[in-house]
Amino acid sequence: MRIYLSILAFLLSSISTVKANNVNILINIDAVFNCKFEKIILKNNEYNYETFFAKKDDKKDLKNLKINSIKPDYLEIKGLSEFLSTSNSLEVKVVNNGVILFKAFNPERDYSESAILTRKSGELIHEITKNIKSENPEKNISFYSCIQTSQST
Repeated sequence: MRIYLSILAFLLSSISTVKANNVNILINIDAVFNCKFEKIILKNNEYNYETFFAKKDDKKDLKNLKINSIKPDYLEIKGLSEFLSTSNSLEVKVVNNGVILFKAFNPERDYSESAILTRKSGELIHEITKNIKSENPEKNISFYSCIQTSQST
């Protein structure tokens, strides 16, 4: 649990740190990952940052999460969510040997998705924030354990 909180803290600090330089793609990647869903933390009207662990019959695993980056500024994410798969306006794009970090907003800026994938450990944290402009924004923070299945760089 401490690892997850550390990664989440890193994600949040990285997003605020990269505001001056939202794009920092240092390496080319063309990789596919399979990710096993571990747990979700929900914050909404019903739950206040409550954790729910994966069950045997959960179908939330990610098969074929595709990440493609090309120096200096291209990053494409397919298979994490419909929003990210169809979004061509990632505002934060960071790719290096250690992490892949990205964030996107909808045009109204009342919905966002961000994620960080730690390449060495395979830990993926995916955060969805809804109703950003309201007094009580909703958050879904999903945790995955990923294995890279292919790469052609």
